[in-house]
Amino acid sequence: MTPAPGASPSPSRGRSSGRSRQGRAAWVLALPFCLLFTVFTAWPVLSSLYMSFTDIKQRDLHSPFSVNPVGFDNYAKVLSDPTFRQAAFNTAYFVVVGVPLTLAVALLAALALDKGITRFRGLFRVGYYMPVVTSIVAVAVVWRFILQPESGVLNTMLGWVGIQGPDWLGSTTWAMPSLIVMATWRNFGTAMVIFLAGLQSVPALLHEAAAIDGAGPWQRFRHITLPMLRPTILFVSVTTGIGYLQFFEEPFVMTDGGPLNSTMSMSMYTYKQFGFGNYGFASAMSYVMFVVIVALTALQFRALRSNT
Repeated sequence: MTPAPGASPSPSRGRSSGRSRQGRAAWVLALPFCLLFTVFTAWPVLSSLYMSFTDIKQRDLHSPFSVNPVGFDNYAKVLSDPTFRQAAFNTAYFVVVGVPLTLAVALLAALALDKGITRFRGLFRVGYYMPVVTSIVAVAVVWRFILQPESGVLNTMLGWVGIQGPDWLGSTTWAMPSLIVMATWRNFGTAMVIFLAGLQSVPALLHEAAAIDGAGPWQRFRHITLPMLRPTILFVSVTTGIGYLQFFEEPFVMTDGGPLNSTMSMSMYTYKQFGFGNYGFASAMSYVMFVVIVALTALQFRALRSNT
């Protein structure tokens, strides 16, 4: 029915008009981000995916539409490349050892800050977190001084007890463990802060009730604290695992992938291939690494999310 002349519009029509204006205003405000995301994120990602199925090299940048599609040839070359296999093994070694070590050190530090350390707690928190915000160049200078074979701090201290320390960064046996220790020291602060927040959310009444029933500190930690921390452990393990699968700065600054490619990571090898101008091959490596990251994340969710 047509409203009578002079009658006010219906409430439903007014609400619909208000929502329409709000929608237009929201799109106007979001438009700059959408444009930046499309130009600097979505388009490069889609372009790299296309490049992984072509034979594009550096010389083809002047005529990008003249490249030839090669199907899955780049992916086959990646999987059959011995250097990439070595880099994948090194990355797996770094993740399998580094992630549990980082989480264990972070959890111990969080437990100490939550219950054990009572004086200067704020100072310890800042000190534990400081390596996270420190430049990798500064970290590399300090750790190179510590790990020098002749005059390094570590080998000097080992010499005091009659032990001849190895060339930590020049040995195919000790170079990767040295990087793992350095990465753990540099990155455990972030996980520590998250663990500390999770520990402070555990109800104290549960610990008090368990203590009254005769449960010791280890039993309370195992049966109360750890189950309550499962969501936190899941989040920290996923984020740390993703970061460690992409580890690049440590070998790039400390060893340049050596000695004998014993510290070459998948990210670093991909970076080198881009530097050599093998864009299609390097793009394929990037997406192989992406699939590995997705698979590891899915495994972590499957293992840790059952009771969360």
